Amino acid sequence: CKATKAVAHAPIKVTPPVKIFPVKMGTFTLVTNCGNIVIATNGIKAQVTLTALTALAKAGYFDASLCHRLTTSGLYVFQCGDPTATGRGGPGFTYRDENLPKAESNNYPAGTVAMANSGANTNGSQFFLVYANTTLPPSYTIWGKITSGLNILKGIAAAGVKGGITDGMPAKKIAIEKVIVK
Repeated sequence: CKATKAVAHAPIKVTPPVKIFPVKMGTFTLVTNCGNIVIATNGIKAQVTLTALTALAKAGYFDASLCHRLTTSGLYVFQCGDPTATGRGGPGFTYRDENLPKAESNNYPAGTVAMANSGANTNGSQFFLVYANTTLPPSYTIWGKITSGLNILKGIAAAGVKGGITDGMPAKKIAIEKVIVK
């Protein structure tokens, strides 16, 4: 990974979208200091989510923000989308859940991209990227699948969590420099 100038910061204010974008399928490219992670988006099944994320990305909400959470035991996710890098930051608005998986083993397979939340219908800006098959409650909106860059996530996971624990800030400083929406 390259050095980054990204630091924890207050989120910019973004007006919540009032109209659902006619998004079908597209891509989000997370330009990180470790390389690009390309996500094929599912605007058919997660239209509300992608409307909100597109508005945030186009406003620069995710630019120069640190990814703040890596889990390496039991569940295998890398979490981003909180400019404060505390896990408590968000855009100041929430929206409903959609495209929830079934309650079954490995319901969040490697490559899945889903919303992080603090309960039903509390989606904001935080999302997680799954780098190995993971079983979670069916409570997290799935909005995309990684088509390129899964190897980057596996490399980040291999470097571990700060302090050698299994859940916390990644040992490597990982930043989203910008998001390209197509």
